[in-house]
Amino acid sequence: MIIKLITFNEVTTELQTQLTELYKQLNSELTQLDLASALSDYNTTDVVICLDNEDLVGIAMMAKYKVVSGHKGMIEDVVVSSNYRGKGIGRKLMEKLLEQAEKEKLDDVLLFSGHHRTAAISLYKSLGFKLKESGMYIKKY
Repeated sequence: MIIKLITFNEVTTELQTQLTELYKQLNSELTQLDLASALSDYNTTDVVICLDNEDLVGIAMMAKYKVVSGHKGMIEDVVVSSNYRGKGIGRKLMEKLLEQAEKEKLDDVLLFSGHHRTAAISLYKSLGFKLKESGMYIKKY
């Protein structure tokens, strides 16, 4: 298996097709942007994938942004194929993103996780994430 950071130029139709299927395991109601679009704007998104031969079996993304309080990363859409869970792939994807955060000298890395995702929460805590006492609000368009 290969864990790697990918670039805009590495996005293929086959990879996009596999990503569409993989994301159904995260949220089947999610309307996806295509991967090339996510990677094309000003180097604001890091995407790490896990390939088993040519098969996409895991992905994690980090959106990067700057505000007055610092340079931040927001980890989004971490998903590992159900057939590959429990093999440490999620940890390796996260570690690769955190390496990027350190390399780019981010001040904070944030993530949100559903309270029911106990395995994911255990992973995040083992990587040094702490629950922040604040509320998150969302408005959908």
